[in-house]
Amino acid sequence: MKKNLKLPNFFASLRRIIMNKTAIIIPSRLDAKRLPNKPLKLINNKEMILHVYDAAKKSNSGEVFVASPDKKIVDLVKKFGGKGILTKDNHETGTDRVFEVFKKTLNCEAEIIVNLQGDMPNIDPLAIRALIEYMNLKKCDIGTLASELNSKTELKDQNVVKVVVEKKMNSGIFTKALDFVRSQITQENQVYHHVGIYAFTNKALLRYVSLKRSKLELERRLEQLRAMENKMSIHVGYINSSPLSVDTETDLMKIKKIMEKNE
Repeated sequence: MKKNLKLPNFFASLRRIIMNKTAIIIPSRLDAKRLPNKPLKLINNKEMILHVYDAAKKSNSGEVFVASPDKKIVDLVKKFGGKGILTKDNHETGTDRVFEVFKKTLNCEAEIIVNLQGDMPNIDPLAIRALIEYMNLKKCDIGTLASELNSKTELKDQNVVKVVVEKKMNSGIFTKALDFVRSQITQENQVYHHVGIYAFTNKALLRYVSLKRSKLELERRLEQLRAMENKMSIHVGYINSSPLSVDTETDLMKIKKIMEKNE
């Protein structure tokens, strides 16, 4: 007579199945214009890219890769015990770099592919997990995250990407994205601080990379607008934390203070 499968073992097996179908890929390169060598900047004596890699691993949600055209980054990740993949150096976007790993390393087999930006060293692993769990419900083509705008000055700040959504958001709630902007925005209702993480279904990523770069994508320098202009659905989930995207030396100083305080 067969023994009944214990529930804890069942859920552990289910999580392993989901993890095997999910890939978190972190595109990273050294030649950022505003902050050169950004991925290698030290925070608490550890390179920024390794903080992001750690957060992805701690989400316990799937295989984690760092995709880079720079051998220095790849070697660093491998020395840390991670999976670094050397990619072509002529990709136009981070998503193109993610797709190279998805195609060549994963044989297009992952069902959920997460493009996690390599400049958010204090992103919450639980936020990554929540996004992936939502994507497994298959309600949209692309999923992303957003948090509250910290001040009215952020509405004007072109370094802060804003997302306009269909409905007011609360913790754990996902709703449809209506627009993404960098420029000053006057309305405050249903406008949130966009967090640089994108989760694609397998079919959505394959379709996305087949599309030409769109007018708004090029004008605003926001990749997600290519999807929106081609009628792909993007859902946005609300998170309480506000991970800081490091684009400038000032941002780096801010994140160092935040993370050193939390050590």
